[in-house]
Amino acid sequence: MKVAEYMSRVPGYAAFPSVDAVQSELEEIAAAHPDLVRRRRIGASRLGEPLHALTIGDGPADAVIIAGPHPNEPVGALTVLTLIRLLCQDPASLGFRWHIVACADPDGARLNEGWYATPGDRRAYAEHFYRPDLADQVEWTFPLVSGDYRFDRPLPETAALMRLMDEVRPSLVCSLHNGEYQGAFFYLNRRDAVLAERLAGLPGVEGLPLHHGEPELPGAEPIAPAVFLTPDGAQVGPTFGAGGSSADYAARFGALHLVTEVPSWADERVADQSAAGRTHREVAAEGAVAGRELIETLQAGMRAVAGDLTVRSPFRRSTESTLETFRKLAELEEEALPELDRPATVAEEFSHRQTLHLLRLRLLGVFLRMLDAELAAGNLTPAIRQQRHLFAERFDQWYGQAETDGPGPPIEPRRMVAVQLGAILTAAARLTERVAS
Repeated sequence: MKVAEYMSRVPGYAAFPSVDAVQSELEEIAAAHPDLVRRRRIGASRLGEPLHALTIGDGPADAVIIAGPHPNEPVGALTVLTLIRLLCQDPASLGFRWHIVACADPDGARLNEGWYATPGDRRAYAEHFYRPDLADQVEWTFPLVSGDYRFDRPLPETAALMRLMDEVRPSLVCSLHNGEYQGAFFYLNRRDAVLAERLAGLPGVEGLPLHHGEPELPGAEPIAPAVFLTPDGAQVGPTFGAGGSSADYAARFGALHLVTEVPSWADERVADQSAAGRTHREVAAEGAVAGRELIETLQAGMRAVAGDLTVRSPFRRSTESTLETFRKLAELEEEALPELDRPATVAEEFSHRQTLHLLRLRLLGVFLRMLDAELAAGNLTPAIRQQRHLFAERFDQWYGQAETDGPGPPIEPRRMVAVQLGAILTAAARLTERVAS
């Protein structure tokens, strides 16, 4: 399979498409290729939005591709649209029957559409940002049993993905994600060193750096540079009151599961493994103190308005739950850091600083949207108006600090799509190789 050739055929994109635009394009593709493409409803979102899967190809094995499992990560929608167009041109060349969900959380995606038209605008991203807490995420609400812990409350969107996998019993499942400042990285649910090495080589084709800073999940085990073994749901769910991931459910079918993470901003420091001139202990301690200050600042803001809140908005639920999640995550990070007295790398130091900027803007952006929902409903209490003013000033302060320590220029969507597409095709080719051998 000529993966690099397919990557080179990805067109340019000026913006991320809205939920309606994605669905409209899928309808057009299905209507234009009735003998090749089948589009069917697999469920509905929490707000009643229809969820569809598009099936194309006639290979001997089945692949499930999940785009938009997190609503602030829209690159996957462009990736699957690109994949579908390639398949329509040559459905037999990619060797699978493909089942594609182009937007797994349409309700949440609609709450992010305020920044979709301006990829790379960090302020617009933060001001229009929304992300549910772990226990409200499509990706992390698959059934899970771990010792005495049991999670059996899959979201309607998650249940739709479960039904799809139960129906087709996939050999390959890909969950498409994108991040902010960090380099590209991947998760695999098996120790396939050959595949891991190939994946690690893909970002460089598009000039994207690999992520060599702190791992996203504390203690994540590397297989190759920027390729990690997928953590078992039992390591995550019980701690945060969530379920398993799509990788846990894919394991029921013996499927290869791949998570692709591509960055939105480029910066060579994410891959710089030279010494930063400080110890890992110093860098980690500084990050831990700043993280605690962030959580305490927002908790104080929540206490100031708690008695006046009347609107059960998604922003309120996200703020209340996510603060507790990040408090627990900070504790795990402190427990998981080994060799604290060794020299820190530039990548690790940069990762800690950018994580702080990221969390400040994301959490405060959602907090302000929570207050705006109250004001829009006519709830103009002094506490809400005062906190809205104070935290708007804090947002400007934190945004200015983030810009001063900016993570480099934004990455054009085409390059992010090309890496995700390449990862999907590389995983598919590897499976085909293993079957043939």
